[in-house]
Amino acid sequence: MSFPPPTRRTVLRTLAGIGAIVATSSACGPSGTGSGADATAEPSPSATAGGKRRLGAEWESHTRTFMAWPALSSVWKEDLRYVREDIARIARAVGQYEAVVMMARPDQVDAAQRACGSQVEVIPLAVDDLWARDTVPVFIEDGTKVVGVDFNFSGWGNKQEHTNDAQVGRILLQKYGIPRVQAPLVAEGGSFESDGEGTLLITESSIVNANRNPGKSRDTIEAELKQTLGVEKVLWLAGVRGQDITDAHVDSLVRFTAPGVVLLDRAHPDTPADSWSRSADQAKSVLSKATDARGRRLEIIDLPQPDLNGITGQGDDFVSTYANFYIANDAVFMPKFGDAKADDRARGILREQFPKREVVPVAIDTIASGGGGIHCSTHDQPGKPAA
Repeated sequence: MSFPPPTRRTVLRTLAGIGAIVATSSACGPSGTGSGADATAEPSPSATAGGKRRLGAEWESHTRTFMAWPALSSVWKEDLRYVREDIARIARAVGQYEAVVMMARPDQVDAAQRACGSQVEVIPLAVDDLWARDTVPVFIEDGTKVVGVDFNFSGWGNKQEHTNDAQVGRILLQKYGIPRVQAPLVAEGGSFESDGEGTLLITESSIVNANRNPGKSRDTIEAELKQTLGVEKVLWLAGVRGQDITDAHVDSLVRFTAPGVVLLDRAHPDTPADSWSRSADQAKSVLSKATDARGRRLEIIDLPQPDLNGITGQGDDFVSTYANFYIANDAVFMPKFGDAKADDRARGILREQFPKREVVPVAIDTIASGGGGIHCSTHDQPGKPAA
């Protein structure tokens, strides 16, 4: 069996059982992104008084990790049981290092709690699928407080209906008493990669796109990102349009491990060149010439994929990138694909980058077969660790 290079939640896989591409009617947002202003939202970024905004780095301290219990048999079909096992496995692993809150539909709370164990807090909150990275708000510092930026989740540009997931941002922030800011554009948490010092990495394909932000130029979107997130410099990577449901989020391509240092996903040497490997080549070309918000040249470290003939998972949409790792308090969680040589090599690279953290491999074959990874299914809330 042959496998494609990394994608995330590809259209073929995620639309299975849906029957047609549908527009999400419940997503809130400014013009072109859904319904009008929400009375629960904070003033627009330009009107917000107070201190300077900052989008932190994932390696900074977390109060908790948010996750979501997959609910849709229409998407996962016979794999729903197994993807839930993967999600529970991640939650239990992360729960050894920091607080984990699992959102689950009210009628699924008990089952989720049994699967995840007492270390994980399961709360009743209606969700559709497991992609907490994209549905949970992006948390930023605004002066002395943490606020949640709701990026108007629209099912990755109305490719799939996520009526409940579109409301997660508003409901979750209200539950935890965190101020909500409604972004002036549509995006997802997996779109962004921050060094915590003012530099943002993003793929143009996933946000300068008529399916999210019709009529908006890259310059306009960049200005809105800077204003909303408090970043100072945006490094644009081309990405890939239309070949996966996210239009190539950055978190499966390139990740910061420290200010001035990035890990770049690279195809296994036996993988034929295609749009994905060319995207990585383009990213390397851009990053090799770039400086960050502090004027530093970037150190680029390749993070090679496994041999697809040696992995334990399978499926036309299997995601074999190690770049979709998650950094938690005192630990880094990486996928375990079953190619022992490649798994060990990736673990070694991550250990070198995070010498004070435990690097924990987690088997996620069903999540990967559905086009995602560990980072896709987790979302960090910055701040002092929960007691």
